[in-house]
Amino acid sequence: MKEDISVKKMWQDFLVDQGQDPLNSLWTYTSWHFEVTKEAANKLARLVLKGKKRATASSMWVEIHDNGEIPKVGDYSIITDWEGKAQCIIQTTQLDIVPYKNVTEAFARCEGEGDLSLDYWKAVHEVYYKKECERINKDFTEEMPVLCERFQLVYK
Repeated sequence: MKEDISVKKMWQDFLVDQGQDPLNSLWTYTSWHFEVTKEAANKLARLVLKGKKRATASSMWVEIHDNGEIPKVGDYSIITDWEGKAQCIIQTTQLDIVPYKNVTEAFARCEGEGDLSLDYWKAVHEVYYKKECERINKDFTEEMPVLCERFQLVYK
């Protein structure tokens, strides 16, 4: 999908706000939306904007399959809504790779979803990971490496 003009505009505005020259800055970003449905993508973007969602978790297998690499601390991401309109910019502050079975209650709370419990986190993420693993011809297991990524909202 072609990147919406709002993404480029938000990035340029952010660079200027940070004292960077948009034409010469070496800073880079990726743009993406959460989840695989419109409702979930837009809901999670709103949680980031409210400061309730400060983390996200993805399958390392899927990240490598789709992007060829995994996120790094310091990376910038422009979060979009389902239609690709820029909502905000986040920066990765911590990245831990852990087996699915070792995701913690504390991390689940940082994700800011549902009742903030690990039980809720596992219930919704297992369904999500099974779909994503199926898409890339992998089998979901409790040992699947999860990228537990914490971030801060840096621009909206």
